[in-house]
Amino acid sequence: MRRKEKRLLQAVALVLAALVLLPNVGLWALYRERQPDGTPGGSGAAVVPAAGQGSPSQQKKIFFLGDGHKLKDWHDKEAIRRDAQRVGNGEQGRPYPMTDAERVDQAYRENGFNIYVSDKISLNRSLPDIRHPNCNSKRYLETLPNTSIIIPFHNEGWSSLLRTVHSVLNRSPPELIAEIVLVDDFSDREHLKKPLEDYMAHFPSVRILRTKKREGLIRTRMLGASAAIGDVITFLDSHCEANVNWLPPLLDRIARNRKTIVCPMIDVIDHDDFRYETQAGDAMRGAFDWEMYYKRIPIPPELQKADPSDPFESPVMAGGLFAVDRKWFWVLGGYDPGLEIWGGEQYEISFKVWMCGGRMEDIPCSRVGHIYRKYVPYKVPAGVSLARNLKRVAEVWMDEYAEHIYQRRPEYRHLSAGDVAAQKKLRSSLGCKSFKWFMTEIAWDLPKFYPPVEPPAAAWGEIRSVGTGLCADTKHGALGSLLRLESCVRGRGEAAWNNMQVFTFTWREDIRPGDPQHTKKFCFDAVSHTSPVTLYDCHSMKGNQLWKYRKDRTLYHPVSGSCMDCSESDHRIFMNTCNPSSPTQQWLFEHTNSTVLEKFNRN
Repeated sequence: MRRKEKRLLQAVALVLAALVLLPNVGLWALYRERQPDGTPGGSGAAVVPAAGQGSPSQQKKIFFLGDGHKLKDWHDKEAIRRDAQRVGNGEQGRPYPMTDAERVDQAYRENGFNIYVSDKISLNRSLPDIRHPNCNSKRYLETLPNTSIIIPFHNEGWSSLLRTVHSVLNRSPPELIAEIVLVDDFSDREHLKKPLEDYMAHFPSVRILRTKKREGLIRTRMLGASAAIGDVITFLDSHCEANVNWLPPLLDRIARNRKTIVCPMIDVIDHDDFRYETQAGDAMRGAFDWEMYYKRIPIPPELQKADPSDPFESPVMAGGLFAVDRKWFWVLGGYDPGLEIWGGEQYEISFKVWMCGGRMEDIPCSRVGHIYRKYVPYKVPAGVSLARNLKRVAEVWMDEYAEHIYQRRPEYRHLSAGDVAAQKKLRSSLGCKSFKWFMTEIAWDLPKFYPPVEPPAAAWGEIRSVGTGLCADTKHGALGSLLRLESCVRGRGEAAWNNMQVFTFTWREDIRPGDPQHTKKFCFDAVSHTSPVTLYDCHSMKGNQLWKYRKDRTLYHPVSGSCMDCSESDHRIFMNTCNPSSPTQQWLFEHTNSTVLEKFNRN
């Protein structure tokens, strides 16, 4: 009898074991079948309803990873549906229809952007979902770290600051927001005092910190970071708008590797009419030239992903918008406390994370809009120098490559960077790699666009019209101004430089004001076969700024298929149908390098 009872108990145990194990075996088999390479995170993971979340149509789907972690669709579908139905001024990121009265200077003077328009747009306005379509099906870890969102501000406009906070609250899963910390850098506008405190009292997750004196952006961020309680610190500027499902893609990458700094794609909110759109080129790698201006360069084929919505490595961040594991941030020393006010901090944190054992990624499925001000509306305290910050970063992190900066900016060479001993000690204690390693392994594609040693120019000096005997002249033109014909001033000492009649046809095949050692940052640009030739920001991407100086002495513009022409009567320089026999289309450079020109024309 006892033997029968024992067999019966064994049979029951086997049945129970089968009930427990077989479903999991089935799930694993299904997962392996759809993931032949065994890697986690594919779209074929098995679906399991989330417990206690209502009907299947309301449930957020949960996905199992092979390592036992679960994936989740973090999209707030109901909020997305509501946003899609919104109409009104500025909704869906459309431009605000402005009148002349709304373009007054005062609207810009205090903020650097049109605060009148900002005030007329809803604090909860909807934005276009301009992510890659694949982002809609992305799943992220079900368990993510929470974050403290740090927003520093100084004399920010009321509506632009509030819209930043509202967009974060509206488009972030509440369980991922540990807090939003507004850090006031000694603002003196009344609306940022008690009215702001009264308004934010309605939002329990928001708190306000205030500095006791003007500290500047860098130290204000550090104050917020030192007070943060979240697992992750996320820095935003005070005139941003977070887009749909922006936060989970950032936190997911940090959850998988806590030494990863992640940056959202930064979209452009127009400073005038508040339209929302992507930056030119959209997904690109952060870089710099050897005067330490921030640049963006294309993702090289070797780093392009099969799925364009996947994260990609970036050597340098833009600066203001990123997320980092809080403990890792302090292991890295935070920002160098010797950096003053603003400038250079994006290079310091970028070099530091890469060289000291971490990594940095841009996340295409996370997008945040940013207002790029028309100009900075407040004064920087006296005695503060961007040059000093850049010199400090170069001295601590760039090793022998700092010499390339000093060759282009000789005034930096003898500038005091302050005491950098503590920062060099930090670098040594962290066992950080050399800057040569950074340039070889991380920013290996940068020299193609911004070589440390500038290749020889194709031509330089004055550009004289054969037909008129006059010279191209920028007339001290600012960005967007027209190139003009003027009397040639060569041989009059500094007059040629002062009148901006010195140009360089660079190795990039663009034409810039200045001699080969001192070129400006704007280029000859033409948009059509009949347009005037204007001065526009150099982008080093050829396109409208690509020129060919041919043997018939014409300046050919491949994009428009036309040639640079001129008119003596009204001093215009413009594009026209190519006619090599026309003297007004023939131009003489003061100096030429035939080897480089032949290479250009051969290509």
